[in-house]
Amino acid sequence: MASDPFLLGPLPEPLGAPLVRREGREKVTGAARYAFEHTPPGCAYAWPVPATVARGRITAVDTAAALALPGVRAVLTHENAPRLAAPEDPTLAVRQDDRVPHRGWYVALAVADSLEEARAAAEAVRVSYDADGHDVRLSADHPGLYVPEVANGGYPGHRARGDFEEAYAAAPVTVDATYTVPPLHNHPMEPHAATARWHDGHLTVHDSSQGSTRVRDDLAALFALDKGDVTVTSEHVGGGFGSKGTPRPQVVLAVMAARHTGRPVKLALPRRQMPAVVGHRAPTVQRVRLGAGADGVLTALAHESDSHTSTLSEFVEQAAVPARVMYRSPNSRTTHRVTPLDVPAPSWMRAPGEAPGMYALESALDELAVALDADPVDLRIRNEPETEPDSGRAFSSRHLVECLRAGAEHFGWLPRDPRPARRREGNLLLGTGVAASTYPVLLMPSTAEAHAAADGSYRVRINATDIGTGARTVLAQVAAAALGAPEDRVRIEIGSSDLPPAFLAGGSAGTGSWGWAVHEAAAALLVRLREHQGPLPATGITATADTGQAATAPSPYSRHSFGAQFAEVQVDTLTGEVRVRRLLGVFAAGRILNSRTARSQFIGGMTMGIGMALTEGSSLDPVFGDFTESDLASYHVPASADVPAIEAHWLDEDDPHLNPMGSKGIGEIGIVGTAAAVANAVWHATGIRLRDLPLTPDKVLARRRAG
Repeated sequence: MASDPFLLGPLPEPLGAPLVRREGREKVTGAARYAFEHTPPGCAYAWPVPATVARGRITAVDTAAALALPGVRAVLTHENAPRLAAPEDPTLAVRQDDRVPHRGWYVALAVADSLEEARAAAEAVRVSYDADGHDVRLSADHPGLYVPEVANGGYPGHRARGDFEEAYAAAPVTVDATYTVPPLHNHPMEPHAATARWHDGHLTVHDSSQGSTRVRDDLAALFALDKGDVTVTSEHVGGGFGSKGTPRPQVVLAVMAARHTGRPVKLALPRRQMPAVVGHRAPTVQRVRLGAGADGVLTALAHESDSHTSTLSEFVEQAAVPARVMYRSPNSRTTHRVTPLDVPAPSWMRAPGEAPGMYALESALDELAVALDADPVDLRIRNEPETEPDSGRAFSSRHLVECLRAGAEHFGWLPRDPRPARRREGNLLLGTGVAASTYPVLLMPSTAEAHAAADGSYRVRINATDIGTGARTVLAQVAAAALGAPEDRVRIEIGSSDLPPAFLAGGSAGTGSWGWAVHEAAAALLVRLREHQGPLPATGITATADTGQAATAPSPYSRHSFGAQFAEVQVDTLTGEVRVRRLLGVFAAGRILNSRTARSQFIGGMTMGIGMALTEGSSLDPVFGDFTESDLASYHVPASADVPAIEAHWLDEDDPHLNPMGSKGIGEIGIVGTAAAVANAVWHATGIRLRDLPLTPDKVLARRRAG
């Protein structure tokens, strides 16, 4: 229990309480304003023109027909667009030269008085190209594959311990399997959008972003401005899943157009264009080899992952990294290979690396369990390491075994006939599967300000971003706990680059990083209040905190969240359709700060995992070089009818080696093990081992017919 310095008596502890989201009413009533819903006086609209070749040069742009249309104010091309400083991210160098690095690259931008007029103008622009040959196909034998120095997140591209080849050759039981995951796309409910306005030399932008501090800094660099001359607001964001983690072309194009026309301009990317310009999860071809003794204990483990990147920049999906964390094996080799292709630049998608990597690893563990005639839950427990296998560091906390055992009990895992294709209801075959999950704890520098007003209320200011996770609510709970104050007396200001800077909403690092700074600022304010004599001044009292040094200090511990997912599926023997009947997850993710929002995050992640397993997938057309599934009619995300009653549980985990709250990230771990649990359940239902996601009816039927 905590106490408020201005109240008598104890207060209930706010951390962990299932408080309702503070902005919930605004969102359901339409009062919450998103980036495209800001319309300054005189606002114009923009519509981009994507390239129709996969590689080449622009030889001519004919804008005459577009400029002759009613309401059209400008057409920006590489010949007349404002010049930019060289960006750190090459995907932001829009309209700077005649190069076309991939199909869908923006080659022009139409600006008009209305959205309809801008779209008509964009369709009237005629672009001529000198097209080159292109290559968009990833394969395990692609001649351009190389081992990068580092993968995404700064992880070494290659790691080895012991002698894998010798140990694998000597192992009594082995698994050698290749798993493929296709390109996956971030399709947030709110498309990427921005509204830009110049006024007296100051640039104000409303952007759909996971971190407006980074957007401000990049815009200032691109347009040669002082950071103080730029304000970027991302007050409400309708999802991002990684695709809004850094600035995307829409914000640069909107600012360009506003400068060129002298009017405010807003731009929302058409959904069909998003797969080519906002990042995607790169496809992976993963070979996993496991060697074990007759007792099921691993003696050899190799995880090799191939993926593509673009010719613009290197991004390596770190799919083999989880194998360095999960299971003990004295002989291990984990390697990434990547090849640059004429494709859009890949980037983060929820749980990058862990999501595809754990699908392959956990599927291979299931295949090993079958080969050993061992229970899949028990096999994972047998291979539980005492320390992190790759580094030898102690875990700050690791309760995977407890998650597996609690999940098995909640799910009703036993008694279970391990033989496949034994349970049938008419034309339906039923099966169950399990997989483990992990995600690293990332803690990043942030700053916060806490203020006590003379009326007894509090205000906390930090440039956190709420992308639908309930950040406002949880940060208020953190501040209230530190202050010993009622939660409803704490006001939270977030979502503007004019606020104290903080890390973006990504990597499941937001709440842990922001909360640390908020806690420290609130604790410092409490000290000042206790030292103050007499009534507060009319201006109140303020305290600040900066966790830059503490958050970046090396930790002697390996810090991760862990979990276990269990799935029951039905497979229609006539149509090949797979449906999930039950899905249950148990997680060890530090202290849960709000049980309501946490449950939503776990369930949301597992829902994405169902999509990854059964419906989501894209392909690159080798002739045209573009993604064939480019909208929600062809790229199928799970709908309400596809999602069963999902259960999310967690352990009360006490980890003192993280931050003052003892919290870990929870936004991404829900997706990590789900696809493997579903795929393993499909094997148990049918006896067919499918290793190529998504598990669509055509694949099921083809394998059944092939016997």
